[in-house]
Amino acid sequence: MTTMPPPSSTTVSPSRTTCASLLHELQIIWDEIGENDGQRDKMLLQLEQECLDIYRRKVKNTRKYKADLHQLLADAKAEIANLVSALGENASLFSPGKGPLKQQISAVNPVLDELRLKKQERMKDFYETETQIARICAEIAGSDRSFDSADPEIDERDLTVKRLGELKSHLKELQNEKSLRLQKVNSSIKTVHDLSVVMSIDFFKTVNDVHPSLSDPSKAQSKSISNDALARLTSTIHSLKQEKQQRLEKLQGLGHKLIELWDLMDTPVDERRLDHVTTLISASVDNVSRLGCLAVDVIEQTEVEVERLNALKASKMKELVLKRQNELEEIYRGVHMDVDSDAARQILISLIESGNAEMSELLASMDDQITKAKEQALSRKDILDKVEKWKFASEEEQWLDEYEKDDNRYSAGRGAHRNLKRAEKARALVSKIPSMVESLTSKVKAWELERKVPFLYYKAPLLHTLEEHTMLRREREEEKRRSREQKRLQEQFAAEQEALYGSRSAIKKPLGLSTSANTMAGTPTARRGVTPFGHHASSAGKQRRESRAHNVTPINYVALPKDDSVSRGC
Repeated sequence: MTTMPPPSSTTVSPSRTTCASLLHELQIIWDEIGENDGQRDKMLLQLEQECLDIYRRKVKNTRKYKADLHQLLADAKAEIANLVSALGENASLFSPGKGPLKQQISAVNPVLDELRLKKQERMKDFYETETQIARICAEIAGSDRSFDSADPEIDERDLTVKRLGELKSHLKELQNEKSLRLQKVNSSIKTVHDLSVVMSIDFFKTVNDVHPSLSDPSKAQSKSISNDALARLTSTIHSLKQEKQQRLEKLQGLGHKLIELWDLMDTPVDERRLDHVTTLISASVDNVSRLGCLAVDVIEQTEVEVERLNALKASKMKELVLKRQNELEEIYRGVHMDVDSDAARQILISLIESGNAEMSELLASMDDQITKAKEQALSRKDILDKVEKWKFASEEEQWLDEYEKDDNRYSAGRGAHRNLKRAEKARALVSKIPSMVESLTSKVKAWELERKVPFLYYKAPLLHTLEEHTMLRREREEEKRRSREQKRLQEQFAAEQEALYGSRSAIKKPLGLSTSANTMAGTPTARRGVTPFGHHASSAGKQRRESRAHNVTPINYVALPKDDSVSRGC
């Protein structure tokens, strides 16, 4: 029979005291019952077996708890390793050390919590960055609406600072590109606005057709910056610029017609409407920016005005044609070209009144004639300038001849000093006449050779006039030379007479002599000038013959005095 140890008097735990008292109480009960030893041993073995089972379960549970702690520690270490790897941290800083499991776990838990918090914060940064990147990419791609229903995917295996920095750098680039695109969009919108204002086109409808977000000025940051929006903006601007160019060219053409019609009909300035259209004639397309100046209404209004003036021009065509004829005659008169004005006017009037001539063609023909006349006048200008200089020099030569006939030219009278200065300038100018005529002749010959027609001046060939002038000038110089020679012979004869008979105050002058310098032998009684285009030139040959026949004293002529005393002296 198994006997239970008696209760020890030593201090034991309450549980042990309780078990002993219970066992003692069980013995007492068995004694009272009269339980045999066999039954008592069996019951005690059963109790012992039950206690072993309880201990076994306890040990098993404890072992399991230990295993769970090991697993927990291992999981914690694995999670720490993963977090350290994902976050790019230094693994040596998170070693749990050695010691009991609970101590190790207690050391690992704060580290794990810290890493989890850091991962959460890093994930938040990644999420925000990835979200912004995805949003900007969607805006650039033009799919920003589909972005709202999709979250960005984040790779939790790589949450390093380096990776986050790369994403933020990429985000910065995208933000810069977005800013540039937004600037480009705003600039394009401004260009569309400027073009729309000039042509009076609905700006909001135009940009709304490109993209609805562009027409709302209150949403500056939400404007579409997609490739499609930029491309459509560029296309719209190109179309508007082409439309502006076409409208400007059309208005410039209408402006030219307006000015032409105004000038044709001598329209007063105060009646010239639509002057704002004519100011665009010389303007370039980039400089046209006035509000509504290229509007469709302006073009239609200008077209109506041109049609009105064309209708008015038809009724005034006769007056316009005759005005053109006057202009043509004025051009011809200005360059000394003679035309039969009366006959030309009669022909024009007959054409107009007959109604057979197309008035616009007739006016165009008159314009062509005026253009050709201006070209011809321009080609004659250089020669005519030289003719005027030649005429002036010839007039000064004629004045100088008259001046030198005056015996009192050196007197101290009024204006004598001015005449002396003029005579000095006239002599210098007269000395240039031969070179003037030579240069003018070569110019005229070159002109005639180029155009195969004679150069007419007051209906006469200018070259013939120049040749006649040259011949007359030579004859005049010859006459002057003869006159000087005869004067020298007369003076020589007078000196010989004075030496032979002595000086007598009463002696008569030889025949053929005169007290006047203008009637001295060998000098023409009336010295004519060689001014070109004068009436003397036409009768030069006749006057030359008469001068030689009547006014020239023979060189062997001797005049004898009629005084009796002189005769007796001989």
